[in-house]
Amino acid sequence: LFLLGMENLLVCLYKRPDALCRLICFSWAGGGVLPLAEWGKHFSSATEVSSVRIPNRVSHDKEPLEKDMKTIADEIVTVLLEYFQEKPFAIFGHSFGTYVSFAVALQLKEKYGLEPIHLFISASHAPHSEALLPLKIVSLSDAEEEVVSYMQILGGNAEEILQNENTKKYAIRTFREDLRILQTLSFEKTENNIPFSCDITCFSGSDDKLYDLKGWYDLTSGATSSYQLPGGHFYLLEPANEVFLTKHITKCIENAGL
Repeated sequence: LFLLGMENLLVCLYKRPDALCRLICFSWAGGGVLPLAEWGKHFSSATEVSSVRIPNRVSHDKEPLEKDMKTIADEIVTVLLEYFQEKPFAIFGHSFGTYVSFAVALQLKEKYGLEPIHLFISASHAPHSEALLPLKIVSLSDAEEEVVSYMQILGGNAEEILQNENTKKYAIRTFREDLRILQTLSFEKTENNIPFSCDITCFSGSDDKLYDLKGWYDLTSGATSSYQLPGGHFYLLEPANEVFLTKHITKCIENAGL
């Protein structure tokens, strides 16, 4: 089995060995790690930003090594455990990345009693929300056109990617695979099950669909808040929104009183 190393999973463009806190980011479906890793330049020396690459979702052999969300979270936690233990960390996830970050945070809490100082979630329903059900029943064998139209609805840089035959094939495969993984996410919310005690902040774009954010509030005994920023599903790529997000995240981290 291909042994994962930290360098395979983590991209940190602006290393800050003396940082008090780490912001660990999880990207969207089919998304690369670089856009969120670039956030590092907006933060002070007190925060080091890194972006997590989702471990190989399928093997390169003929046989697909189909991993589910729990396996992927397991691998990330196993490889990055020391990294999570070294200093306080906050987590940011966008869209598909939010669900991966949730699965990782849940593992860290249940297995190691580790918790982020703040969980930032973006453009996603709560993991136990009924609003997720339509995504869970999308047929993955659907024609390429349907996957493409879904990618276009989500916006981002889909247009550029889809115009190039090479990147298009890869993007569709990755997107489809991420959707398959999302469909394996299972989390039962019971009345007594409040997994987190950290603060949770939800962000979304004003022109995007409405998300079940209230569900996120049920997952912590900490403080919760939500912000809507101008734009669609990829509102966070707008420079003005990027400034707002990085400033707001900085403020939240400072308020954690490290």
